[in-house]
Amino acid sequence: MKKNKKAPEEGGSWMDTYGDLVTLLLCFFVLLYSISSIDQAKWVQIVKSFNPNATETNQIAVDPEAEANDEVPGGVEDGIDPEDFDGLFEKLQAAVKEAGIESEVELFKGEGYTFITFRDSVFFDGDSSVIKSDGTNILDAFSKIISDVTDSIKEIEVLGHTSQADPDKPNNPETDRVLASERAARVVAYVQEHSGIEPEKILSTGYGQWKPIAPFDTPENRAKNRRVEILITRSDSVEQSLEEYYKQMNRTSEQ
Repeated sequence: MKKNKKAPEEGGSWMDTYGDLVTLLLCFFVLLYSISSIDQAKWVQIVKSFNPNATETNQIAVDPEAEANDEVPGGVEDGIDPEDFDGLFEKLQAAVKEAGIESEVELFKGEGYTFITFRDSVFFDGDSSVIKSDGTNILDAFSKIISDVTDSIKEIEVLGHTSQADPDKPNNPETDRVLASERAARVVAYVQEHSGIEPEKILSTGYGQWKPIAPFDTPENRAKNRRVEILITRSDSVEQSLEEYYKQMNRTSEQ
């Protein structure tokens, strides 16, 4: 006598389908969590990768009703308030105007940095590396301003530049380099002594005649190359080369 085989139960594989669904949902929520906050520095890199010629990267959609603690580009994070840094530019402008040296100083505000160019006559005489008394007054005002926003500053770099005295012959390397480096170092030392900025955040570099912004053909152009530059970067800014900063400033001035 044949035994009847038991018919298989229908719907026995529903657990597999359910498990796959739960796994997909978990992956979806992990993805949502991973994109719930935006890193400002990485966001700037992404924007610039799509538009290398952009001079600003502040076209970011931000909810105007977002609370101060929301993690959005330009918001308050880790105790850093970028608005303090942004106000630095206006304060420096006011200080330059009050000192009456608008013709001797150029100010530029970029994405996450402020760039200042001082003609060498502001701080130094001739081939000297000793800061003039008028120069110390300007550095006193500068030191006070940056002391108010030290927490939002990533780095202050002072750059010393000379000019080629003879259009057809480079300067003596030792004299040229040493003078540029001494001038930058003097400014750094003064700012360190008279401001609240952490010493590790401020450094000096002497380029000599090798980063000119004008030809050496005329006295006027040679005077443009004799300068001290101060680059101040915000704590969450993307690090760039000096050439990239120059390009951004040139593109803006040509517009």
